[in-house]
Amino acid sequence: MRGLIFTILISWPLFAQTPASAPPGNAQNGRKLFENYGCYQCHGREAQGGLGTGPRLGPKPIAFAAVQRYVRQPTGQMPPYTAKVVSDKDLADIYAFLQAVKQPPAVKQIPLLSNSPQ
Repeated sequence: MRGLIFTILISWPLFAQTPASAPPGNAQNGRKLFENYGCYQCHGREAQGGLGTGPRLGPKPIAFAAVQRYVRQPTGQMPPYTAKVVSDKDLADIYAFLQAVKQPPAVKQIPLLSNSPQ
């Protein structure tokens, strides 16, 4: 199982797409939906993923078509979210949120994690 998660995490950036090729969506609403549908429980509040839970989804999510395909028919432990449960519009909004997730700062830029004295 860890091998599968590692493979997904490593290959995730290979499938990244530009925002222009994704359907229009509302990132603010997508953030709310991400929480309301419980996505954060496995993927984290900022879609950062975690060990033993869901993989990182943002920043730079995989292509919308791949996200949609996996959400509708997952192959792992994630439950399926059919169009009756999560509409295509809601999924587009969630995807807009994933695209809007900001890149975290480098470790050296975080005072508590850097080796430089304050």
